[in-house]
Amino acid sequence: MSDKADIRVLVDCKNILGEGPLWDVEEQRLYWIDSFGNQVFRCTEHGREVETWDVPAKIGSMALRRQGGAVISLQTGFHFLDFKSRETTPIHDPEAHLPGTRLNDGKVDKQGRFIAGSMDMNEEGPNGALYRLDPDLSVHVLERGIICSNGPCWSPDGGTFYFTDTWSEEISAYDYDQTTGTPTNKRSFASFKEIGGAPDGATVDAEGFVWSAAVYSGQIVRFAPDGRMDRIIKTPVLKVTSVMFGGPNLDVMYVTSMARPPLPRFPEDGPMAGHLFAIHGLGVRGVPEGRFAG
Repeated sequence: MSDKADIRVLVDCKNILGEGPLWDVEEQRLYWIDSFGNQVFRCTEHGREVETWDVPAKIGSMALRRQGGAVISLQTGFHFLDFKSRETTPIHDPEAHLPGTRLNDGKVDKQGRFIAGSMDMNEEGPNGALYRLDPDLSVHVLERGIICSNGPCWSPDGGTFYFTDTWSEEISAYDYDQTTGTPTNKRSFASFKEIGGAPDGATVDAEGFVWSAAVYSGQIVRFAPDGRMDRIIKTPVLKVTSVMFGGPNLDVMYVTSMARPPLPRFPEDGPMAGHLFAIHGLGVRGVPEGRFAG
């Protein structure tokens, strides 16, 4: 099951909490974030021409917009980010009444809706929720009772939605109504109890297999569409956080990591912690990420 992989440091960025690698096929550029550094990053496929944008609060995720710029999930709610002016514009804060939570991981579905969840910042209580931000900028609650939202992604045909509450130690699958943007029929897809670590950021490849970063155990795990564990890749860092296929052929896996754990009870790491990595030679291609339609 374990693979030897060609893993290279792409950018020595020492992110406090690197997250959300996002390859844009239109620009042929890679984006990612530092959640605790309050920054958005962009570079070429080879890790060159690194650019950064500061945002006014902790950032959980981002997606590019069809009309330019990005939609981002901050501790203070959903915002737009204008890359040229570097300004952020508030959209809506669904948890303004909850000072102990923040928005976290999110992605865009095939219809251009942004699905993002929130998390309890102490990663203890089920105080988070899963939200859908529609192109008309309305916000809808999809699920409640979540400790730490992570890993939203879809099967290549868009009909199955994958998502994890990290501390449930499993990935869930849902039937996804692409007309309404509603997930139903929640069920257990894959368990991490025997793998080690906890499921964090995830992506789906062109064959319909799910790749998940096992944070705190330094592994990337590939699951077949039936939930069977297919491959495990060991990374140079324990705190691997998220994965995304990119590059001109969508055959390079980009991997984020964190330099410092968010809470004292989590383990420290080695000198490569916080780097952005690229994994070559996996023999697999990803699926292009969509853009937010609003």
